[in-house]
Amino acid sequence: MEIKMTLETARPYIDVHAPVAAALAAGKPVVALESTIITHGMPYPDNSAMAANVEKIIADEGAVPATIAVIGGRIKIGLSDGERESLAMTGGAMKLSRADIAYAVAEGRTGGTTVAATMIAAHLAGIKVFATGGIGGVHKGAEKSFDISADLDELARTPVIVVSAGAKAILDIEKTLEVLETRGVPVVAYSSDIVPAFWSRKSPYSAPLRLDSPGNIARLYQTRAALGLDGGMLVANPVPESDEIPADKMAGYIEAAQKAAEAQNISGKAVTPFLLAKILELTNGASLKTNIALVENNARLAAKVAIALAKA
Repeated sequence: MEIKMTLETARPYIDVHAPVAAALAAGKPVVALESTIITHGMPYPDNSAMAANVEKIIADEGAVPATIAVIGGRIKIGLSDGERESLAMTGGAMKLSRADIAYAVAEGRTGGTTVAATMIAAHLAGIKVFATGGIGGVHKGAEKSFDISADLDELARTPVIVVSAGAKAILDIEKTLEVLETRGVPVVAYSSDIVPAFWSRKSPYSAPLRLDSPGNIARLYQTRAALGLDGGMLVANPVPESDEIPADKMAGYIEAAQKAAEAQNISGKAVTPFLLAKILELTNGASLKTNIALVENNARLAAKVAIALAKA
């Protein structure tokens, strides 16, 4: 089934999985999912089980999941079970953002899409809602390293709702919020007055905006579009209380991981995977359990938002 892409020139490089194509053609709710959480975020087989379960959660809520990745140079909007399993076992996959997604396509490479790359591909396919774990942002020490994720600029330019548990807690959350405000990105805490901190329900920072229902999130998105305001929205959805690791406990783990990264001169795209792996080790696996729980929680909310948009 043919899908009208936002950019006609992108058509030859994109494969839309049949169930996703049918849902988009019929105006049914679709939720995009990233794939760096599969290729770089969790070890096998946890990554495979998590990805399959998150897709099931979205389907059970009444929406269609569309995991996005680049496989053999093809941008995949939705994966078959076999493609998803193969990706979970792939070693050496690229970590793709706006700067290198075209390189992967041109060179026939395979890679997991970050928040930025997933937003680009989702928008090309006409998908308005995207569920992830946490966004990238301003790294600690960025005033010296200039290490700032492309996710922030993508949120400012691409009209997709990103449902996350906030910025990853390994980042400088305060500076991340400042950059998002400067870029004009609405940061909406879901049913909370406090911005969550990924593994933890609360950070030290008040939420810029608060909404308490999927319908209200959908209405804000539609209102922004009607007013001609560019860019997407960040919905910060706190991890369920029963699954969180309190912020004061996480602070010690994060500090130890940061020191290990500095000692080993880890930089650039390698920083986040290194820190997440180190924190997994330091928490004896607890961070992975919380990570899975928050992704599942975000998938449920994203599905509800997509359904609200489809009804409207």
